[in-house]
Amino acid sequence: MRLDKFLSQQLGISRSLIARELRAQRVTVDGDVIKNGAFKLAPEHQVAFDGNPLVQQTGPRYFMLHKPQGYVCSTDDPDHPTILYFIDEPVAHKLHAAGRLDIDTSGLVLLTDDGQWSHRITSPKHHCEKTYLVALDRPIEPGTAEHFAAGIQLNGEKELTKPAVLEVLDEQLARLTISEGRYHQVKRMFAAVGNHVTALHRERIGAIVLDSSLEPGEYRALTQEEVDSIGR
Repeated sequence: MRLDKFLSQQLGISRSLIARELRAQRVTVDGDVIKNGAFKLAPEHQVAFDGNPLVQQTGPRYFMLHKPQGYVCSTDDPDHPTILYFIDEPVAHKLHAAGRLDIDTSGLVLLTDDGQWSHRITSPKHHCEKTYLVALDRPIEPGTAEHFAAGIQLNGEKELTKPAVLEVLDEQLARLTISEGRYHQVKRMFAAVGNHVTALHRERIGAIVLDSSLEPGEYRALTQEEVDSIGR
């Protein structure tokens, strides 16, 4: 990669401004001042700006975040804080959520810069399961689990939802596993049976379970086993 392109990505400024910083001798490669933006970086090169190391990205990145309520999963939103607020990584703006959560929903969010990997989570043809902990306004009616297993007719849609697994934990608390991702699906499924979701928390995507050691707003890199668990 050209040095000026790398610096532009790392510092978040235009290449014309990068040229100015290079002329000001603020950039070194392996300890030597480099003023030419066309300099070709090799993976082993050590780049620094004002003496601060800049890490070259060597491959795709994969993270899990315990998303708190009040944040949106887009990378740029003029009206609401985004989940990138919590991510302290180089060029964090290149990461995207592999399956979003609503602003009022908490729990597991996977972030990556690997588009093919995230597609295997979000594409309807892969039927990637997601599990949610659901708090409800009213007691769960008998027969709701059987109704969900048979498929629900959502308001404004022609096709029934795919079979879903409902585990009733308490009168107004349940765990729901779905294998598709329609708009506001969990909330709409309960609305279809006359109930209202008061809190929603995602616990699992595929075989990846939210790390119980992560507090809201904390994140960690996925293990290789977790990355590989999202099938091809």
